[in-house]
Amino acid sequence: MQKLWAEHRGLLVFFLLMFSFRSAIADWSDVPTGSMKPTLVEGDRISINKMAYDLRIPFTHISLYKIADPVRGDIAVFDSTVAGKRLVKRVIGVPGDTVAMDNNRLLINGQPLSYQPLMAGDLLESLPGKTHVVRTNQAQSRLANFDPVTVPEGQYLMLGDNRDNSADSRVIGFVPRSEFVGRSRGVVISLDYDNYFLPRGERFMKELK
Repeated sequence: MQKLWAEHRGLLVFFLLMFSFRSAIADWSDVPTGSMKPTLVEGDRISINKMAYDLRIPFTHISLYKIADPVRGDIAVFDSTVAGKRLVKRVIGVPGDTVAMDNNRLLINGQPLSYQPLMAGDLLESLPGKTHVVRTNQAQSRLANFDPVTVPEGQYLMLGDNRDNSADSRVIGFVPRSEFVGRSRGVVISLDYDNYFLPRGERFMKELK
């Protein structure tokens, strides 16, 4: 063991530092489903700023220092205990908010959000300080409506931009602050699953809204 360490110490230290960096500072993540369409599509690789919300001990969810809290409109990555996997969704409700949905239109604290129709099924949704596109089905969906709910302290209400095709807080419930991994603001690279995994040039280093 000592001989192995002596011969490969530099390489082992490099890998340890690299994995620590990816665990605590920055990483990337695959997008395997269309739950965030049209913002994210299958095959996207998104960057994750793991210091957006917390400085953590590498390889753990233990926070050493809280940098900021998630805000409405953030595209956040979290490790869902309920779903049993890592998810990417948009922050819609923060602690204390009362949120409702009526035919895919959101109301936050009793105030309806502004919506502008785009192409069939797509809407320009305006959260305070952030505007983005959401996708809806023309057919009625059981996910298109929910009664007012109040977001508990230390929890967040998360939705996918593909509103009728997303297993988000309407399915898994509120997301604890402790499960957040980081925030994404860009696509690094995107591979087209339907075209021999060729890179999509138009999505290279694409900024997210």
